[in-house]
Amino acid sequence: MTANWAAFATAEPDLAGTVEKRFGAYTHHVLATLRKDGSPRTSGLEVRFLNGELWLGMMPDSLKALDLRRDPRFALQANPGEGTGMGGGDVRISGRAIEVDDVATKAGYVEEVEPPEPFHLFRTELTEVVRTYVEDDTYLVVQVWTPGAPLRTIKRT
Repeated sequence: MTANWAAFATAEPDLAGTVEKRFGAYTHHVLATLRKDGSPRTSGLEVRFLNGELWLGMMPDSLKALDLRRDPRFALQANPGEGTGMGGGDVRISGRAIEVDDVATKAGYVEEVEPPEPFHLFRTELTEVVRTYVEDDTYLVVQVWTPGAPLRTIKRT
């Protein structure tokens, strides 16, 4: 089961707001894709939350774009920033990236983002969103959301 960003934000607005804020704190984040041989590849990436979707834009024929065309599964981790503070916690999103070729959709994205052209554009279908943070300097708290299931919160000491 998958959901787009709008469905996640409707189901868990507080967590979605925290995740967007963490991704908004820095420009570059880390994308994990799968190479031809199945081994992982990590790459830097900018992301955008627009019109109820989480968008991944990439340079033409970049290895990460070619990876996603071959196998759409991805994991995306927000830039933790400097030091160990990680304000808002560590956030990760997993799912599938679907390439968008529709001219009108790409034109709308260009209007908002002004990326260098040409480019690949992928919209995302989420399979999991995870936030990990420390509460009261005592607990490690892990929040896990998957489509169709309630938010799970795990506290560890």
